[in-house]
Amino acid sequence: MGATGIPSLDKPRAVQIRELSKWYESFQVLNRIDLDISTGEKVVICGPSGSGKSTLIRCINQLEPFDSGRLYVNGVEISDGRKEVRIAQQQIGMVFQHFNLFPHLSVLENCVLGPTLVRGLSRRQAEDIAGYYLARVQISEQSLKYPRQLSGGQQQRVAIARALCMEPKILLFDEPTSALDPEMVKEVLDTMTELAKDGMTMICVTHEMGFARRVADRVIFMDKGQIVEINRTDVFFNIQSNERTRQFLANLVK
Repeated sequence: MGATGIPSLDKPRAVQIRELSKWYESFQVLNRIDLDISTGEKVVICGPSGSGKSTLIRCINQLEPFDSGRLYVNGVEISDGRKEVRIAQQQIGMVFQHFNLFPHLSVLENCVLGPTLVRGLSRRQAEDIAGYYLARVQISEQSLKYPRQLSGGQQQRVAIARALCMEPKILLFDEPTSALDPEMVKEVLDTMTELAKDGMTMICVTHEMGFARRVADRVIFMDKGQIVEINRTDVFFNIQSNERTRQFLANLVK
């Protein structure tokens, strides 16, 4: 890995990963991953299906246990059965491919639930925070509606607001536009682009390379459970050191 693939040394590490491996029975989905992500950095992870992209960020959020290696979130080591896992999870927000909103709760109730149950905030505090973030993603006028009454793009913006209501330090996106109709993709990507300006650490699994060019500080290409290439965004799209990366980008353009 060249020097341009190394995060800024003058910022603390939001995520540190050392020799991380993960198996699904006999299939190794992650193979000795090493990765540092600085506080405030925007990183896009791309690669073919089955390359381990989503599994990697699910390990960061402890939605998936890993089999070996070490993982640190904001300097705290994560391992099974430690109270630090819960603390770290509260610092991480995640936006999923399929929204995962509660269908029986209104938009506002979806956003209020986490802050009241997990963070212990009062109803009024939680509603104030929800109101702020629903306005931030430009969907506050839908706050009393239910998910079924919204378009896919609107539901994903609600999901982003819900994650932000926990006021995380790190925000993970797992292919947030892949379940959307093409005309709805832009509104979600525009929302993510605006959020990137706030300085939050963002790690996004996506094939939206236009978004990566606009927003990412670095781009990671994964294949067969390994980080094959990682570089500063301008370098990544102009000079690929690996033939597999070149093939992947060429296929996206077609």
